[in-house]
Amino acid sequence: MTFLNNLIASRNGAIATEVPVRRPRHEIREVAGDYQVTVYLPGVTKEAIEITDENGELTVTAKAPVKLPEGVTVLHRETPDASFRLVVEHDESIDAEKIGADFRDGVLTLKLVKSEAAKPRKVAIS
Repeated sequence: MTFLNNLIASRNGAIATEVPVRRPRHEIREVAGDYQVTVYLPGVTKEAIEITDENGELTVTAKAPVKLPEGVTVLHRETPDASFRLVVEHDESIDAEKIGADFRDGVLTLKLVKSEAAKPRKVAIS
């Protein structure tokens, strides 16, 4: 261990190497009869996002590594790579085939479309 590693270990008890998984800030809204989930993913690229829907669980996972300039060697860093995970549960009223996603400027917007059977409708009186 180098002097710097010894210093860090003595101050913190250990050198952290694991990337913590964080729950990203998010909002869930009802818009035009469907649901919209807005997920804030700072520092994440579109390619680093994975979205799955299985058994009524919509899962968003993403990673945002810290980018360093070329030629820089990190001796100590307290800003770890970011790893995000969000699970949104839904029932069968959501049409899983129509779930849509858009990603711009670090903001992921998911559209959860209600199935036609779950949408309110007017009943005609005869």
